[in-house]
Amino acid sequence: MPEISRRALGALVGGGAVGAVAGTATGAEAAPAERPFRTRPGAGSGRRPNVLVILGDDLGWADLSSYGAPHIRTPNLDRLARQGVRFTDAYSGSSTCSPTRFSLYTGRYPGRTKGGLAEPIADRSQGLDPHHPTLASLLKKAGYATALIGKWHCGWLPDYSPTKSGWDEFFGNHGGVLEYFSKLGQLGDYDLYEGDAEYKDLRYYTTVLTERAVEYVGRDHDRPWLLNLNFTTPHWPWLAEGDEETGAGIAAKVRAATSQAEVSKALNHYDGGSVAKYTQMVESLDAAVGEVLAALRRSGQEENTVVLFASDNGGERWSYLWPLSGQKFSLQEGGIRVPAILRWPARIDGHQVSHEPNFSPDWTATLLELAGARPDPAYPLDGTSLAGYLLRGERLPERDLFWRVRGNRALRRGDWKYYQDSDGEDHLYDLAADPREQADLAPDEPELLTGLKTAWEKIAAGLLPYPG
Repeated sequence: MPEISRRALGALVGGGAVGAVAGTATGAEAAPAERPFRTRPGAGSGRRPNVLVILGDDLGWADLSSYGAPHIRTPNLDRLARQGVRFTDAYSGSSTCSPTRFSLYTGRYPGRTKGGLAEPIADRSQGLDPHHPTLASLLKKAGYATALIGKWHCGWLPDYSPTKSGWDEFFGNHGGVLEYFSKLGQLGDYDLYEGDAEYKDLRYYTTVLTERAVEYVGRDHDRPWLLNLNFTTPHWPWLAEGDEETGAGIAAKVRAATSQAEVSKALNHYDGGSVAKYTQMVESLDAAVGEVLAALRRSGQEENTVVLFASDNGGERWSYLWPLSGQKFSLQEGGIRVPAILRWPARIDGHQVSHEPNFSPDWTATLLELAGARPDPAYPLDGTSLAGYLLRGERLPERDLFWRVRGNRALRRGDWKYYQDSDGEDHLYDLAADPREQADLAPDEPELLTGLKTAWEKIAAGLLPYPG
């Protein structure tokens, strides 16, 4: 076993970082050790970058070998991390699929919009208002070509679609889940579309999306572009390439369902999956990302393309989340802390790690600034741009990261986290010393707890109330 340096040990257990150092985890190629992030002196480019945002679905914080998974091999994502910056304290905008997508697409808290109150969206009555500015519509206004490939989960036709919210092109599924071969989805019907028309392809979904993304990045583009590439992998049902027979059984249950509850039960696949199957799915996601990045390299656009990889929320029942507590649906760390990797060879050096806390709306603000686009003043962002930190060596301003879901509340300020559980009990944790959230310091720090709780309530007062 290689000797662990003091810096690597700090990344493992202190300073708010608990991930394995890229290059030392199982499956990673030998590489220089990570160093703390610093801006590249004098880096500059007059060209606006392409933007490639890749989301995994229900991928846990430690599900990559570069984040500590001892049994999952993710060489392509580990390589991406070595070529850029690995963030140890990155968070999703919520603990479920569609609210986080609202926060990433709009740069605002999910509770700013009616559709964002659904956790997650489950029927045709809810969705992202097509009049609301998005990352895509703002970049499109600034001259970008825009496309979304994969999972949308911000509403169904006829009222909601990526093509109604700023994306020039859409190829993917509208709902939150689908059977990977038949493409039967959350509402029990076929859910693979090109634009607003059904598109028939019964092959494994991850393969289909990868082919489309490879084609898109390989085009002869005449202007900068934004591609949101949203995989459904490794979201349930627990199916890998070659599992057509299992998929057919699930599809048969969906077709035979007489209620929405029966459709959901079939797709939830509670009687399936395993650690081994989940590992297959994560490794297939890694391979898919590798194919897309190889196509980007072949196209000659790699140098000036910003690539952001993250997950839409924390992991599910088969995820590897150690040492975090909680999982998807919860505002404990396991439900909202996610892997996040940023690469931009033209402006940012590789082999770096950052422990700066950030969450999904920050990336919206960051990508807009990197692309030279402006937010809409009528819809102020809740995220803070990291561009000054990444490119100019500026310190990030002190700020609170805020989350609200029906069952929990949470706010992070520095290393301190305020958390209220589903019983209404308030907790206080020092994440630098206790990322597992086991040592409740609320009784020892009543004034700090009160201050963080008050800050949470002030933000929450400006959001839409939950219906009912």
